[in-house]
Amino acid sequence: MDKAQQGQKKPQGGGDLREKLVDALMALAAEKPWEEISISDVADRAGATIAQFRDAFPSKGAVLGAFSRRIDRQVLEGGSKDLAGESAKDRLFDVLMRRFDAMAPYKPALKHINAWAMHDPASLPALNQLAVNSLRFMLEAAGLNSEGPLGALKLQGLAFAWTRVFHVWLSDETPDQATTMAALDKEISRGETFVARADEARRLLEPLAAPLRSFADRILGGVQRK
Repeated sequence: MDKAQQGQKKPQGGGDLREKLVDALMALAAEKPWEEISISDVADRAGATIAQFRDAFPSKGAVLGAFSRRIDRQVLEGGSKDLAGESAKDRLFDVLMRRFDAMAPYKPALKHINAWAMHDPASLPALNQLAVNSLRFMLEAAGLNSEGPLGALKLQGLAFAWTRVFHVWLSDETPDQATTMAALDKEISRGETFVARADEARRLLEPLAAPLRSFADRILGGVQRK
């Protein structure tokens, strides 16, 4: 084997490579600020080429998305059968605490990533969407509906609540995560009250929906005929 061949990195399986790139990114994020990590750094740490990185992911943000899906998978595979008889609040609390448990080994990396996000407002919409996508499955795991207008409202409200508790979790040094649990319990209780009020408002306004749609159709129809 000549030197050129020795210098080439061995191609890896697609799934295996993606996992290695996620591991590499999170390891680097634990060591230094997010903005100092290049795609080349991640590829090198994973034992891959930049071309292989490109085949696996379009960006560092996409690798972060794969990390989020990894955490989702760990939580979802854990199941919540032992909470089948519990209240909706307790089921959601359990699911979200299991998500924090799954994230615990990556806390140093997540601190650096959060510090970057707090100083880069342009990143917040993408991170919010990432949270919404994950929390949709967390709600399903807790046996809660996330469909329809009320479901969308519930998801976005939960994303805001999750972000607030996430910041508490990042600085929580208590061995039993008591501070995080207290914050999560408070946010879920607040969310329950908000969703209940929103659902009540929906029920009150529902009888008006059909007449309003009919009125709007008549108005629009008249405008189009002119």
